[in-house]
Amino acid sequence: MAVNPSSQASEPPPLPPKPVLPDMAAARSHGPAAAVEARWLSLQLSWQWARDVHEIRSPGHPYPGIVALLEAAAATPRLRRLYPFTSHFTLLFSSRTNYPWTVQAGSIEPLRSGSFTVRRRDPLAVVGEVETATEAVNLAVKLLPADFEPVVTTSADKHT
Repeated sequence: MAVNPSSQASEPPPLPPKPVLPDMAAARSHGPAAAVEARWLSLQLSWQWARDVHEIRSPGHPYPGIVALLEAAAATPRLRRLYPFTSHFTLLFSSRTNYPWTVQAGSIEPLRSGSFTVRRRDPLAVVGEVETATEAVNLAVKLLPADFEPVVTTSADKHT
């Protein structure tokens, strides 16, 4: 009796649909507060989708805690007023909504072990390694200057 090879191999589950991200150009046209809000939402949706895809493609392999980190940071009022961006899974916060970034509060890197490393920017140094995203966010907030500017942008007609 012949066995149909296609009946033996199970197909992988379908990938979730890509999220619809906020229109950053439209948000920027409404000012820095709208750009910051759109960026937070964009990062959260993008990283959630990437994590969900990873879990389908690589079940049993841990994904760095960037989603939990973004959720904890977004729930923190002082950080929520800054423009978030990521680089190599590391979360950073800028007081500008465009490049060149002015990094505030250092950076937070989720590790595959489940813990988080918090670094200061100037001078560059590891401030600590903590177990939860909330602890990492609290440590990063302590790195903010008391009088930091939440969001600074350049004039749209300035080309320097």
